[in-house]
Amino acid sequence: MGSTQPPDPDGSTPSPRRAQRVKRDYSVRAVERVCLILNRLQENVDGITLNEVISTTGLPKASAFRYLRTLQNNHYIERGEDSVFRLGLGFLGMQSRHLEILRRRALPTLERLRDEFGETANLGLLDQHEVIYIDIAESRRGVRLAALRGDHTHLHASALGKAIASRLPDDRVAEILTATGLPQRTANTITTPKRFAKELDKVRRLGYAIDDQEEQEDGRSVAVPLLGTHLPAAISVSGPAFRFALPDMETVAEKLVAAAADLIAGGP
Repeated sequence: MGSTQPPDPDGSTPSPRRAQRVKRDYSVRAVERVCLILNRLQENVDGITLNEVISTTGLPKASAFRYLRTLQNNHYIERGEDSVFRLGLGFLGMQSRHLEILRRRALPTLERLRDEFGETANLGLLDQHEVIYIDIAESRRGVRLAALRGDHTHLHASALGKAIASRLPDDRVAEILTATGLPQRTANTITTPKRFAKELDKVRRLGYAIDDQEEQEDGRSVAVPLLGTHLPAAISVSGPAFRFALPDMETVAEKLVAAAADLIAGGP
């Protein structure tokens, strides 16, 4: 049975050639609207609302929501609890240049933090379900806490992971924890989603995350998220617990917050 072409607005049936052109034009408009949405998201690191998408694209509310839902299902965007849409992790593979720029800019910051505190400074990024160490300025002390560039660490047990998780939508955090579980690394490791949710509330309130011998026995770390970038990244300072005392964490965190702000702003 042959297909029937939809009528033109005047009620006539379009020729096959015209129908093909109409279909092609519609496909181009659909791509343009996706590009408009993604461009708007790149320009607004804090995210955009459904109404802003409607204003940008001229789409009806139901159609705009379908566009956003499709992009969300493919992880190109993420929707937070505040109903704000942000760029998602689907673009990480396409953002290697941005990541390399961040790495180059971060290294002097990491080296200054290492020299100021005498401990190892790290730059971490969410990679699928774990955090990968992108760069490290290793402590010069004989006894030190240091990973290797390219090593992975857990979201729930590390300061880097907690700092990054504090900026993710709750459904994305739940997805990661479902995929990885919360394996107990030490006696101090958080092992339940409920406790981890409370920990993230604390991180959001304080503005920094602490790993108190949770990823590695006799190791401590403090981290802050890199705000103002769509990359899920954080910086941290880590050291042996006997030397890196809990009372020192707040002071280090204050320096980390300032360093992260300078880093994102392109400052020193």
